[in-house]
Amino acid sequence: MLLFALGFLLVILQPSTGQFPRVCANVQSLLSKECCPPWDGDGSPCGELSSRGSCQNILLSQAPLGPQFPFSGVDDREDWPSVFYNRTCRCEGNFMGFNCGECKFGFSGPNCTERQVKTRRNIFQLTASEKNKFLAYLNLAKNIPSQDYVIATGTYAQMNNGSNPMFRDINVYDLFVWMHYYASRDTLLGGSNVWRDIDFAHEAPGFLPWHRVFLLMWERQIQRITGDENFTIPYWDWRDAEDCEVCNDEYMGGRHPTNPNLLSPASIFSSWQVICTRSEEYNSQQALCSATSEGPIRRNPGNNDKSRTPRLPSSADVEFCLSLTQYESGSMDKMANYSFRNTLEGFADPQTAISNPAQSGLHNALHIYMNGSMSQVQGSANDPIFVLHHAFVDSIFERWLRRHRPMLEVYPAANAPIGHNRENYMVPFIPLYRNGEFFKPSRELGYDYEYLQEPALQSFQDFLTPYLQQARQIWAWLVGAAVFGGIVTAVLTGLIRACRKKKGGTSSEIQPLLIESEDYNNISYQSNF
Repeated sequence: MLLFALGFLLVILQPSTGQFPRVCANVQSLLSKECCPPWDGDGSPCGELSSRGSCQNILLSQAPLGPQFPFSGVDDREDWPSVFYNRTCRCEGNFMGFNCGECKFGFSGPNCTERQVKTRRNIFQLTASEKNKFLAYLNLAKNIPSQDYVIATGTYAQMNNGSNPMFRDINVYDLFVWMHYYASRDTLLGGSNVWRDIDFAHEAPGFLPWHRVFLLMWERQIQRITGDENFTIPYWDWRDAEDCEVCNDEYMGGRHPTNPNLLSPASIFSSWQVICTRSEEYNSQQALCSATSEGPIRRNPGNNDKSRTPRLPSSADVEFCLSLTQYESGSMDKMANYSFRNTLEGFADPQTAISNPAQSGLHNALHIYMNGSMSQVQGSANDPIFVLHHAFVDSIFERWLRRHRPMLEVYPAANAPIGHNRENYMVPFIPLYRNGEFFKPSRELGYDYEYLQEPALQSFQDFLTPYLQQARQIWAWLVGAAVFGGIVTAVLTGLIRACRKKKGGTSSEIQPLLIESEDYNNISYQSNF
């Protein structure tokens, strides 16, 4: 019944964030290279009549890139999104969205002026009803078409440079699976040639900001389709876990009784179909994933290659990673040493921070450990454990930001792999987000983690208590000093008055000088006080 009830809430759908806006997936928009849809509130492009935004030329970063991608003009994702659009909505103030119809993350209200901070919680701390609601929301997203976005089923060249649009509908959950695929897919070079050393969401500085945006967008989309504005993604704290604690039918699906690579029939996720998992097939056909069903979710946790991932990450691994002071270093890719990002991503040893791509630590370790759909980068978001896992990875990123308090300049401005410089727009998001915009504390983006929240002061008295206790310890001394000071002041006052009486006969020639000197001393004393 819950699923059917949630379905009625579709009538309140509002524009959200995602890939190609449906209103811009047409010949006119592609040929004009303009995506500036009207805001429903006033009917003007980007809500310009209401001062929400305006249609502007895209400003692309000119900073040099690293050497990892030695091509130019062969991939639609280069200088995103300029191959498809070079004019989009630029929103003002706290407005956001492909038509400036939404509020920025962390703001709400009709004018987007109300700040808000929501809390992401440990999945094992949810009540039974909260947990069941989360599972129902996931299943709803898998079964409802996205109202605002479509996906591309061909490259811009295959679309005849825009004159033959190739887009299709997709459900809300798979929209995000497709976006993760599209950001990490290989470059198609023609014939049977591809370039594999490219990824706009992994193996470089943008890994953490990109997935932070991805989760925020996914969270907001769930809020939209359910009407539950207080929904937040739960996280799975996998530190020191001996096995996959969420891999049971109460949570994310247990093991199939006869086929260990599949999910239990008792889990709602056993009926889910995966998409975008056949990268070699797409490469051989020089095609994009078209989001057709490719079979059930596969998962066999713990039966992975132990030589690559011998265990799940430990608390000590996380603490060592957090101690690293450099966000990025060296080549700024998976070969980077002493890089917090590369160590957390899992290409560097979590005990030495030395790059070792043959091993999988921290973030990567979880993907390999699941030994199934989650273990292949492009299609890993098919398994709903993905969002629980990345929410916890994001919380570690948040801990590092709070501990080291880096300036924005710490995020590399130049020479990072393609798409990962600070001012580069993240692929494939529309509206546009720059990497550097999400290199900031989560509370500024409207969310926090339950286990990171500092206990609030119960009252002003709690704040004053330690000072009052110190005052009590020296109270007697303070009283004595006050009494002594009063006596000294009285004696000095009497002496000064006596001196003035004795000098009453001083000649008039020197009287003004005495008055001026006395005034100056008074002023100096008052100033110092």
